[in-house]
Amino acid sequence: MWSDIGLRGHTRAGFPAPGWEARTELRNTSFVQLLLSSGLRRQEGGALLTFELPSRRLRFGRYCHGHVAASLTRAKQGRVFYASIDAVGQVEAYVESERAWAVQRAQAAGRYEKLPTMRLVTKVTRGLKPRIEWVDADGVVGGQELGRLDWRERQWLFLEGPDGPEPAWLWLTEQGLPMVPDRWNGVFRAANQRCEEVLVTEEERQISRDFRLAEVRGKSPYATPHAARHSYALYMLVVLNQLMESRYGLTAADRRDFALLFGDPWWLVKMLLGHADVEITKRHYLARVAHLQLESILAAAATGDDQEQQVEDLEGVFARLARESQGIQDIEMLLEAGS
Repeated sequence: MWSDIGLRGHTRAGFPAPGWEARTELRNTSFVQLLLSSGLRRQEGGALLTFELPSRRLRFGRYCHGHVAASLTRAKQGRVFYASIDAVGQVEAYVESERAWAVQRAQAAGRYEKLPTMRLVTKVTRGLKPRIEWVDADGVVGGQELGRLDWRERQWLFLEGPDGPEPAWLWLTEQGLPMVPDRWNGVFRAANQRCEEVLVTEEERQISRDFRLAEVRGKSPYATPHAARHSYALYMLVVLNQLMESRYGLTAADRRDFALLFGDPWWLVKMLLGHADVEITKRHYLARVAHLQLESILAAAATGDDQEQQVEDLEGVFARLARESQGIQDIEMLLEAGS
């Protein structure tokens, strides 16, 4: 609902609003889906280059994996990230349509020739430490490890396209120029504002969001770039816990062996998020899912490990988690409350 109303310009009835400008709709929605699917931070996802988009599909499942450059992460350590095939497909559609049109307009207007710095990429090596080589506008050759280029330096990288140089930076403005990561805050802020305009009455909007009643705040979903990362983390924690507790049919001893070999769900999510320590992961998310683990322990005590337990549907788990925890929004609940 947040994406449909805030980013796609739909009305409450689900139809495009008259006069809605959709020039950057595909860019914005594909960025949000990539963050939701991968758990990347705003800067990590916002500073990707076109050739860093995940393309290697896992042997099983519907995920691709890519690599986050160390210079973009908070811990300054590169890591592997995973994104769903659907999310990657949306980004590829953006590259082939909206982005391509923005590049064509910028080339026709001569915007790239006016840039103070341009580094035309001549070679990108593969391996554990990929290296990128370029030549600048003065013909000076340079190079650097890809993982050591920060987001500012990445803006200067260009690739030779069919109609001339074009940015290697994945996300572009309408003018065809790199969209710096901070500007995504404005995209989310505008989407939040549009959701309020559609879902909250004018009288209720007179009161600042922080001072509204809970039932009024609950009418309109609210999101930030980091909220996508939180959603991903909670989703993975719930899924991994459900798999270990129910789907795999592991006994208590089996679960201990599995954790010793591969790590428990907390450690796995810590690796996916790129946290320096698992305690950071627990500090942010433990309170929201702790009661699920307590339920599992109490259920095991009541029934015994050898007795079959009823497996709750994942959608039911997430809905219950939203009802019983603070800071989690369930869109279905919002719709029911507003109808």
